[in-house]
Amino acid sequence: MTDIVDELKWRGLIALSTDEDALRKAFADGPVTFYCGFDPTAPSLHLGNLVQILTMRRIQQAGNRPLGLVGGATGLIGDPKPNSERTLNAPEVVAQWVERLRAQIQPLLDFEGPNAAVMVNNLDWTQGLSAIEFLRDVGKHFRVNKMITKEAVARRLESQEGISYTEFSYQILQGMDFLELYRRYGCTLQTGGSDQWGNLTSGTDLIHRVEPDAVVHALGTPLITKADGTKFGKTESGTVWLDPEMTTPYAFYQFWLNADDRDVSKFLRIFSFRSREEIEELEKQTEERPQARAAQRALAEELTTLVHGADQTAAVIAASKALFGQGELAELDEKTLAASLSELPLVQVAELGPVVDLFAEVGLVASKSAARRTVKEGGAYVNNVKVVGEDAVPAKEDLLHGRWLVLRRGKKNLAAVEVTGG
Repeated sequence: MTDIVDELKWRGLIALSTDEDALRKAFADGPVTFYCGFDPTAPSLHLGNLVQILTMRRIQQAGNRPLGLVGGATGLIGDPKPNSERTLNAPEVVAQWVERLRAQIQPLLDFEGPNAAVMVNNLDWTQGLSAIEFLRDVGKHFRVNKMITKEAVARRLESQEGISYTEFSYQILQGMDFLELYRRYGCTLQTGGSDQWGNLTSGTDLIHRVEPDAVVHALGTPLITKADGTKFGKTESGTVWLDPEMTTPYAFYQFWLNADDRDVSKFLRIFSFRSREEIEELEKQTEERPQARAAQRALAEELTTLVHGADQTAAVIAASKALFGQGELAELDEKTLAASLSELPLVQVAELGPVVDLFAEVGLVASKSAARRTVKEGGAYVNNVKVVGEDAVPAKEDLLHGRWLVLRRGKKNLAAVEVTGG
């Protein structure tokens, strides 16, 4: 087994560490029990969270035991945002989101064997704690002058809005989590994003004050950036979620398939579980034949299978091929087709009209005359069937699932029409 610290460094997954040499020794002496926390501030995790889950998976595969913490308590408070106060969600909403997040994390970790993962909830050790106990037993170990230096807190203190005592106290709660997991499970490592470094070290600092002989560690992964300057994990339609109802498997697959050549090597190292040799071969292919998009396809297939399963991935690939004339559109199930068409320019019409009108209306061509030229030149397709007449009108029988037409100009320009009339 490759040294896990070396492996994480090669993959670009270590931005900060309390003591890299000491952590390397702890892994060598292992196994290490470690944890990463996820707050239910939304009904789903997103790609930024996936970085953390897959980092946990890697460390577990190296022979260590993960604790997946979903913050039923910290989710009621909210980690301080750098620019504004969070809206507090109702306890029953947070409880529902806790279960949804647990269900997304569990399939990605191994819950069997000697290093079986454990799911934990920090509400278990906070809901029975009185305010006096919290202040006496935990709060007394934190120094305000150090707490206000944390980046998110410092930025909020400089703003006109300031920061509430509730959000200011968040780092105390997260520090208490590490202490509790140290006591209950022998947990000696917390992982998380580098933007959470202040909260991570709150835990190590608290343990050192309460348990002076304890040796504990924190490891921060880097913020993922994209070559074009846009935010990672975002598309024009918004955040890429792990929940298939919030981001369809098709859209999830397309996110990876559309990765910039300048980013795909980084994404492979961070997200893929392929070997170094396989990744380096894909990097070579990207450099030599970028138009083949071999690395993007490999990454899209692997990640979609990991998050949504092999059946969904097969359906997505079939839809992708069918849209470009390499499969039968009529064979796609309605849900998969709907998801794939939601990523295309789409126009709704009350009734079917001439093909040239539809091509112009959906924006595949600039005008009806341009649409006629496209038909005449043999470049117009409806449901992958070449349009042969400039006056062609699709029939109701052509509608996929009684609703849609897929229009294509040439090989790559796609759009969709949805008929809303009876």
